[in-house]
Amino acid sequence: MDKTTEKAPRPNNQTSVFVQRKRTFTLAFLGVAALFVVSAVVTNYEIIGGLESIPKAVIWMAQHFVPNAKAWSRLPYILSKLVETALVSVAVTVCAAICAFFFSLLGTKTTRTAPWIARIVRIIAAFFRNVPDVVWAILLLFSFGQNILTGFFALFFSTFGMLTRTFIETIDEVSASCVEALYATGATSLQTVFNGVIPSSLPEIVSWVLYMIETNIRSSTLIGILTATGIGYLFDLYYKRMDYSSASLVVISIVILVIAIEILSNKIRKVIM
Repeated sequence: MDKTTEKAPRPNNQTSVFVQRKRTFTLAFLGVAALFVVSAVVTNYEIIGGLESIPKAVIWMAQHFVPNAKAWSRLPYILSKLVETALVSVAVTVCAAICAFFFSLLGTKTTRTAPWIARIVRIIAAFFRNVPDVVWAILLLFSFGQNILTGFFALFFSTFGMLTRTFIETIDEVSASCVEALYATGATSLQTVFNGVIPSSLPEIVSWVLYMIETNIRSSTLIGILTATGIGYLFDLYYKRMDYSSASLVVISIVILVIAIEILSNKIRKVIM
């Protein structure tokens, strides 16, 4: 009698996982496609007409958004407004970072604050973070009018909420073990913050501050259109006057500044990380 028996084929786990992922991606793609079609029908969007207008738009931009001699003569004034916008963005980010750091100490578990206080801090941070800076600017326009203070507070509130949330998570993740060791030696809360929390989480905090500076420089352009300040107002002014050459020079200046800030931030991150 032959004792050999045929073994039943075992299911390949990797194959089943691949099939499941493929099915999930297919359903997700079909859902997005269906949502796009429904949105196009509701808004009367013509897909073919939109695609056909792209070459025409590129040709129009190539003809009009090219700086001429008149636009280059305005470069010093454009740069002065660009520097003003950059300095305001840096000032907003630094002020918001300082306030957010000390506020985040009340919301983190590392400093052992009361749970109800930490909960309130997280709710306040979520509120400021989820309201866009443009909405803050519109609301503050009724109180402060169109001036640089309105743009400052609009960026400050959104930056404060964002950094508070990220600082809480950073402190909880980075400095937990160090803080536990300090508490075990009998250190006070103030000693724990300055000897444990700040040294261990400082690189991540600086990295987030640099990221928010980049973000605020881009956001301040749009805020400036609403508050009639900075480089955003200058772009809006040239564009409404149909001075497209000067408006294009403003856009080019903003792009160069953002790229320069990003390169500088990356170099600083490599040094501190």
